[in-house]
Amino acid sequence: MNCIKLTEIDSTNSYLERNAHELPSPTLVSCERQTAGRGQRGNSWESEPGKNLTFSMLLRPDLLPAQQFYISEAVALSICESLGEMCGVECRVKWPNDIYAGDRKICGILISHSLSGSRINHTVAGAGVNVNQDRFFSGAPNPVSVRQITGREYPLDELLEDMAARIAARVAALSSADADALASLHREYRNRLWRGDGKLYRFRDLRANPSAQTYFADPAQAPQGRDFLARVLDVETSGHLILKPAESEEKLRFAFKEVAWL
Repeated sequence: MNCIKLTEIDSTNSYLERNAHELPSPTLVSCERQTAGRGQRGNSWESEPGKNLTFSMLLRPDLLPAQQFYISEAVALSICESLGEMCGVECRVKWPNDIYAGDRKICGILISHSLSGSRINHTVAGAGVNVNQDRFFSGAPNPVSVRQITGREYPLDELLEDMAARIAARVAALSSADADALASLHREYRNRLWRGDGKLYRFRDLRANPSAQTYFADPAQAPQGRDFLARVLDVETSGHLILKPAESEEKLRFAFKEVAWL
């Protein structure tokens, strides 16, 4: 694995996106301080310098664009496994790929893809993992670190090496995976879903036209942009979240950024 360690950079994801054409796969870029670390939905990522892991990986899996969610699953599961085996922290995946310990966020993941013709040319997968930080000040609603959970500090280099190796191996295996192997990965992801326990939880429909992409036979039954109670029913291999509202036997289908957990 090609490893680049930086003291400070705007964003490890941005660094790899700028330099992807000249770097081998896999390439790991880590840094102590990001000045413009990126989170999902355009948010910034808070990380005390030298206390946590902020890294990105350049990967070139041989996959079709329609299979890109398998990469997200592989990255999220690798980080969950590493935190569990290296730190003893049990984690689950909050759809689509945040990592939660209990009901608090321990890791954020941001993944982008570059396409070439009918294939994925390369993937940049970035992660911010809260490891040794004691306090958070950004106003994020529910951050937590490994140290806050376990009361111990952990060597960042060892943890990073383990995570990166797991991610590289899992993603590399996707290129030669048959249908059964991909199905097994997807089952593993679904089994590790946060709040995938069949209980009712509150969501907010964020779509401008909620009735346009649902399974409702009668669009008038759709939540129409309001808060609603639902059970997590499934996640498709495309990455779509399937919810079953409390007041209906029908199903709702959401892409990323179309629904929010409350």
